[in-house]
Amino acid sequence: MLRILQQISKIGSITEPLKSSEAFEVMGAELKDAIRKHFQGSLAIRLVDAGSCNGCELEIHAANNAYYDIERFGVHFTASPRFADMLLVTGPVSINMKTALEMTYDAMPSPKLVLAMGDCAANCGVFGKDNYAIAGSVADIIPVDAVVHGCPPTPTDLIQAILALLNAT
Repeated sequence: MLRILQQISKIGSITEPLKSSEAFEVMGAELKDAIRKHFQGSLAIRLVDAGSCNGCELEIHAANNAYYDIERFGVHFTASPRFADMLLVTGPVSINMKTALEMTYDAMPSPKLVLAMGDCAANCGVFGKDNYAIAGSVADIIPVDAVVHGCPPTPTDLIQAILALLNAT
């Protein structure tokens, strides 16, 4: 707990500056074109919180708010992995979530895209790999196609990572 409080006092309050809507709209148009090219206009994402602090989930919710409105670009979240094109995983994988994450990954149809969101998903972040409750990072459990770094990454970072992942495939 003390380690987390020290990190908060070191980093301070981070608020994403309001970006020009013109640059954001250009990025959104690129994302929409990439989704149309690869997924016929609709990218379904299954979100799995594998043991995070919920900071990344708040940024994902922000990506769905009225300012970012990621759904207008063709990105939709689904409750079932059977309909998902991409798996978005947040947090380090806790021992209790390891099997559930593996089952979710196995239930997805091929081709599967996996995006690990946040420093915790990438390398266990503030939780550390030596924690008794942590099974490891997402890449230790399932194959990962891309990582979005940050604690937590901003909605713009998430949208850019999805775009980069789609352009790489």
